[in-house]
Amino acid sequence: MHGQLLRTLTPPFTITLGKARPQKELPPLPTLSPAMQEAPAFHLILSSDEIYEQDILRNPTSIQPWLDYAQFKRQYGTVLEQSFVLERACHALPRSYKLWKLYLELRTSHLKGKNPSRHKAEFQKVNALFEKALVLLNKMPKIWEMYLSFLTQQPLITFTRRTFDRALRALPLTQHNRIWVLYRPFVNSAGGQTAVKVWRRYIQLHPEHVEEYIELLVEQGQYTEAVQRYIDVLNNPKFKSRQAKGPFQHWTEMLEVLIDNAKRIPDPVPLENGSALSVDAIVRSSLQHFPDQRGILWVGLARYYINLGVYEKARDVFEEGITTVMTVRDFSVVFDTYAEAEEALISIKLEESATRQQKGKVDVDADLDLDIRMMRFEQLMDRRPFLINDVLLRQNPNNVNEWQKRVALWGDNKRMVVQTYTDAIATIKPKEATGRFHDLWTNYAKFYEAGGDLRNARVILEKAVKVPYKSVSDLAEMWTEWAELELRNENFDQAVAVMATATQAPKRSTVDYFDETLSPQQRVHKSWKLWSFYVDLVESVSSLEETKKIYERIFELRIATPQTVVNFANLLEENEYYEDSFKVYERGLDLFSYPVAFELWNLYLTKAVDRKISIERLRDLFEQAVEDCPPKFAKTIYLMYGALEEERGLARHAMRIYERATRAVSEEDRASMFEFYITKSASNFGLTSTRSIYTSAIAALSDKDAASMCIKFAEMERRLGEIDRARAIYGHASQFCDPRVNPAFWKKWEQFEVQHGNEDTFKEMLRIKRSVQAQFNTDLNFIASQAVARQQAQQADVDEDDMDDNGKADAMAQLERQARAPVGFVVAFPQESKAETENKLSRRTFLLRYTTPTPLTSVMTYDTVQCTLYSYTDNGHIGLPSDTNHCRHLCHTFEATDKVLLVSK
Repeated sequence: MHGQLLRTLTPPFTITLGKARPQKELPPLPTLSPAMQEAPAFHLILSSDEIYEQDILRNPTSIQPWLDYAQFKRQYGTVLEQSFVLERACHALPRSYKLWKLYLELRTSHLKGKNPSRHKAEFQKVNALFEKALVLLNKMPKIWEMYLSFLTQQPLITFTRRTFDRALRALPLTQHNRIWVLYRPFVNSAGGQTAVKVWRRYIQLHPEHVEEYIELLVEQGQYTEAVQRYIDVLNNPKFKSRQAKGPFQHWTEMLEVLIDNAKRIPDPVPLENGSALSVDAIVRSSLQHFPDQRGILWVGLARYYINLGVYEKARDVFEEGITTVMTVRDFSVVFDTYAEAEEALISIKLEESATRQQKGKVDVDADLDLDIRMMRFEQLMDRRPFLINDVLLRQNPNNVNEWQKRVALWGDNKRMVVQTYTDAIATIKPKEATGRFHDLWTNYAKFYEAGGDLRNARVILEKAVKVPYKSVSDLAEMWTEWAELELRNENFDQAVAVMATATQAPKRSTVDYFDETLSPQQRVHKSWKLWSFYVDLVESVSSLEETKKIYERIFELRIATPQTVVNFANLLEENEYYEDSFKVYERGLDLFSYPVAFELWNLYLTKAVDRKISIERLRDLFEQAVEDCPPKFAKTIYLMYGALEEERGLARHAMRIYERATRAVSEEDRASMFEFYITKSASNFGLTSTRSIYTSAIAALSDKDAASMCIKFAEMERRLGEIDRARAIYGHASQFCDPRVNPAFWKKWEQFEVQHGNEDTFKEMLRIKRSVQAQFNTDLNFIASQAVARQQAQQADVDEDDMDDNGKADAMAQLERQARAPVGFVVAFPQESKAETENKLSRRTFLLRYTTPTPLTSVMTYDTVQCTLYSYTDNGHIGLPSDTNHCRHLCHTFEATDKVLLVSK
C-alpha cells in the first residue's frame, strides 16, 4: 500500500514531516524541514483513511473519491490534513474546478482577518496557488473573483490592477460585469490616475455610469475633463440619469464646477473633438434651454467672472441679467446678488481707504473709484422700481396698468412722463390691451389739461377717438371724457358739438351694435352710454325742444331703455306736457314686453289715475293692460283696476273685476286674491254674498288652500247660525285633510262638534276621520307598511318572551302594547271582537268630560258601576282594557283632552 501511495505524492506536493513551528498571530500550515523535504507525509494518512485511499487508487480519474475524502477530513480532520488531501487532489486532477475551488476557499479562509503585511509570505503562497489554478482554469469567473477579492485585501495596487486587466482579457465580454463590480471599488479606493484611467475605460462600455465618473474627476481635481463630460451628457438627448437628475441639475452642477474652479479651467474649454467652447457661450446656451431659470444662470455667470477677478465683466453680466429676465422671481435673484456683490466690493474699498488713511497715504485714483462705485450703487437702488416695471412690461407689453404705474414712477419729471405715454401708445396693441386702454389716453389728455395746454389735450383726444378699441363701450367713454373736458373748462357749446359729432349716424341706421366685424367707430352711434350722456348734457345746458329731439332720435334708433322711457316721460310731465308723457309710455310699451312692460304699465296707470282722466279712458287702459298680462303680474293691475272702480265707478263692477282676477292670477296669488275678494264682497254686500265666492274658491284652489278656505267658510256659517251648513262644509273639507298631516283641521272640527253637536254628530265625525285615514293609508300603504312590519316584528318577540314566562300576557302588558301602538293603527285585543265593541257603543251611555285628570271615585264607586275606558287617538280608533280593575287604574291617570269615558249601568 505504501508503494502505491508513493505514486500519488510528487515532490511539488510533499508536506513537511515533523513538528510545526507555531506563530503567535497565525498558525500557518507547517513546512518540511530541509532534511526531510523529500520524505512522503505518511504521518498525515491515518488508518481510518485507508478506505478513501483505496477508492482513489481504484478510480484515479474520478473526482468523487477525492470529494468524499475531503468531506471526511472536513468533519474529522485538521486543517493540515484537509490541505494535504486537497493539494493531492488538485495535483491529481488539475482541471477540476470543484477541487480547486474547495482548496482555494480553505486557504483563503485560513487567512481571513489576518494582516497581509505581517503575514506577507502566507498571502504570497495563496497568490501562487491562485496563479497555478488559473493556468488551466482561466475561463472560470468565480476563480478570478475569489483571486481578485483576495488581492484587494493586500497592499499590491499595481499587481492587483494588472490582475484585474488579465481577468478582463481572459474572460468573455458577457462576464466582464462580474469583474467590474470588484474593479470599480478597488480603483476608487486607489484614486489618482489609476482610478481615472480605469474609469475612462469602463464608461466606454457603460456610458450610463458617466455621472459617477464625473464625481470621481471632480474629487481628483480633473475639472476640465469633468466639464467635458458634462457637455457630452447635455448634448446627448437620449441620456438617462441613473441618479434621477434632470438636465437643469447637470447644468447647475457643471456651472458650479466652472465657478469654483474658474482659474483652473481654461477658457475656452477644449472639447474631445478638438474644438473649444467659451464659458460665456456655455452659460448663454443654457439661458435658451431653461428660460424659467435665467436668474440662477445669470448669477452663475457673474460669479464666474468675479472668481476670475474680472469685476467689470461681472457688472456687465448683472446689468444684462436684470434688463433681460422675464419674471420677478428671476429679477429678485439677480438684483439681490448684484447688490450684495457691490456692497462687498465697496466694503473692501472702504477698508483699503481706511488703511491708507491710517498710514497717511493718499491715492486719488482709488478714492475716485470708491466714489464712483458708491454712486453706482445708489443709482442701482433708485432704479429698482423701474427695473421691476420693465420686467412686468416684458412679460406683457400690452398691460395698461403697468404703463400707468410707470407714469406714476416718474412723478414730476414731465419729459419722462410724456415719453412714457408716447412709448405706451406706440407699444400697446388696442385689440390685445390688458386693462382700460382708453384710460391711458384720458390720463394723457388730462396731463396736458393740468398744464393748461388745452390745444394739445384736444389733439390727443382727437387721436384717441380714432383708435380701434376692443369694445364700443371704450370708445363711448372716450367721447364722454372729451365732452367732460370741455365742460370742466366751461366750453358748453363745444361739449355739445363733441357729442353731436360722436352720435352722427344715418337717418335709418341698420348697424347691429353687437356686430364684431364692424369697427367700434361704425357702431358707437348706437351706444346707450353715449346717448345717455348726450341727453343729460343737452337737458342741462340746452332747451326742452333740443332735448326732445335727442329723445326722439333715441327712439328712432331703437336703443331706448326702460329708464329712457321713464326719464323722457318725467321730463314732459315736469314741463306739464301730460298727454305727451302718456304717449311716451305707450311708445315704451310698444318697445318692451313683460316683465319690463309691467313696470311701465304700473307707472303709466298710476300717472293716468292721478291725472283724473275720464273713467272710460281709464277702463280702456286697464283692459289693455290686463289683456296680455302674464298671471305672475296680473294681481297688482287687477287690484288697481278694482280700486279705481270702487273709487270712481260701481261696486258691482269692482266685484266683477275681482272675480276676473281670481281666474287670471297665478296659483301662488289665487288664495290671497279670493280672500281679498271675499273681504270686499262682505264689506259691500254682507256675509251671505260670500257663499258663492267661497264655493268657487274651494273648487278652484289646491287641496291645502281649499281646506283653509273651508275652515273660514264653516266659521262664517257658524257665525250666521247655520250649524248644519257648517258641518257639511267640514265634512266636505275632510277629504283634503290627512289627520297625520293636518291635525289642526280635525281639532277645529272636534271643537265645533263639542260646542254645537251631539253624540251622533261626534261619532259621525270620528267615522269620517277613520275613513279618511284609511283612504290616505291606502295611498301611503307602500311606505307605511314597512315601518309597521318592523314594529310588529319587534313587538312579537317581546310578546313571545312574556308568554313563555307567564303563560299569557297580563292586563298591564296589554295596556303597554296599546300605548306603544303606532298612530293610525288599531290595537288588537283577543278578548273583544269588532262586533262586541260596536254592541257596547250601541248601548245607552253617558259622557263624562274632564278638564283635568280626575279620579273616578269622585263620580261614582267602582263596586256599583261596570265601566269601560275607550281611548280615542287622533285617527279615531278605539283601544279597550280587559276588566274593571284596569279601568280603575286608568281612571286615575287619563286626561279628558284626548280620552272619553263611556260608563254603562
